[in-house]
Amino acid sequence: MKKTNAERLLEAAKIPYDLLEYEVDESDLSGESVARKTGKDPSQIFKTLVFSGEKHGFGVCCIPACEELDLKKTAKAFGEKKVEMLHVKDLLKTTGYIRGGCSPIGMKKQFPTVIDETACLFEKIYVSGGVRGVMLGISPDSLADYIGATLVDVTV
Repeated sequence: MKKTNAERLLEAAKIPYDLLEYEVDESDLSGESVARKTGKDPSQIFKTLVFSGEKHGFGVCCIPACEELDLKKTAKAFGEKKVEMLHVKDLLKTTGYIRGGCSPIGMKKQFPTVIDETACLFEKIYVSGGVRGVMLGISPDSLADYIGATLVDVTV
């Protein structure tokens, strides 16, 4: 398989990562499914969620696949009164990625991003490589430094 944009960007920045490939099931794109297929702890598989706020526009949260985003905590973390999830039909035009393949690395524009603070419990977390079927294992600190993210509690 050819390299994804996210892989090329990490390599250009000399950031080490592991490549994790899995069989895609279009009927189940959940992070829990990815964890089952890869044998990884679901707490280590991070999904990338995009939202919009009234004041600052779009933002990104990376949270464990087995967790839910807390919109109130998220709004507070981004200095918004309230936020709402970006509709899946708007994901590609906003980020350059599709559902199930949205990576915090290499979006069309680098939006303000937070990574759930539980990421620091692991040496490596796994985020989408930018296409369905590819996950990148990366140190939470390296990821946060590269994309300018902060670690904050944003889950329910």
